[in-house]
Formats: sequence, structure tokens, C-alpha cells
Amino acid sequence: MTKRVPNVVFKTRVRDESIGGDNPFRWQDVTTDDIFKGKSVVVFALPGAFTPTCSSTHLPGYEARYDELKAKGVDEVYCLSVNDAFTMFQWGQRLGAENVKMLPDGNADFTRGMNMLVKKENLGFGERSWRYSMHVVDGEIKQLFSEAGQIDNCPDDPFEVSDVNTMLDYLNQQ
Repeated sequence: MTKRVPNVVFKTRVRDESIGGDNPFRWQDVTTDDIFKGKSVVVFALPGAFTPTCSSTHLPGYEARYDELKAKGVDEVYCLSVNDAFTMFQWGQRLGAENVKMLPDGNADFTRGMNMLVKKENLGFGERSWRYSMHVVDGEIKQLFSEAGQIDNCPDDPFEVSDVNTMLDYLNQQ
């Protein structure tokens, strides 16, 4: 049996110049099908926007090597976190993410469906995503790289296999 991504609706915000003002954005629901149907997609999930490893290495790595991922037939690259759309947008802006798409999972519906929801109460984060990456083709998970030691309130933040280098190594073998 093949593993498929969870069927959820993401609450996102998109720029809409017709709104005007300092905040020209409107809410837009984006479904799992909108993201994955008929496409080759890389998703990397992380504990939180503006956090150290996520900001210094994880997102910047995928942004820097985006063209290499595209050259391997990847249509889109998404950064997913259990954060709201406003936070994900501002974080992407702050880091200069121009190619990687920010995917807010504010209610953790997707993360819960992936069985990747963990408590990070020891850091004051509440519930967040475990760090992982995956290659998805037409909604089917072809490869999942999950960091070792997935437990609630993990005392450290493993970052060994969900990085862009591991993903590119895998794609180079396909």
C-alpha cells in the first residue's frame, strides 16, 4: 500500500493589489490537491519560523539549491511549519525566500495527519512539527526523511537527514 499525503485545507494569505493599503492580502484556502495533484513536490517541515536551525540552515539550504531541485524534475518546494500564515509570510520575507513557498499549517492538520506532531512544551512552543522532508509525486509519498528520535519534548533538535543535500542525493539516484 502506498502512503499518500493527508487531505487537508491550508489557510493561506495571498497578495491582492485590489485591496490596497499597507496590508493588500486576502485569505485563500489551498487544498492538498492544489499543492500535490499532478506534480513532483519537495516538502520540508520544521519546528518553527524564526527559530535558529530553521532560519540559519534548513530554509536557506533549500532556497540556495532550489535550481538543482528543479533540474531534477521537482515542480515546487514547500517549507511547512505549524505557524500561522502571517508568521510564515514575514519569516520568508526576512530570509529573502524567493523560490521556496511558505506553507502555514496553523491548525497542525497536515502535520497531525503525517503523524509528525510533537509537543515542544519544554521550549514554550506548544505542539509543532517534527523535522522531516519528503518527495511527493501526485500526492504519493515517494521518500520520507524523518529525523531520528521523534518524541515529545525532545531535549535536542536533530538535523541530519531532512536537509537539502540528503534530498538531492536521493533525487540524483532516481
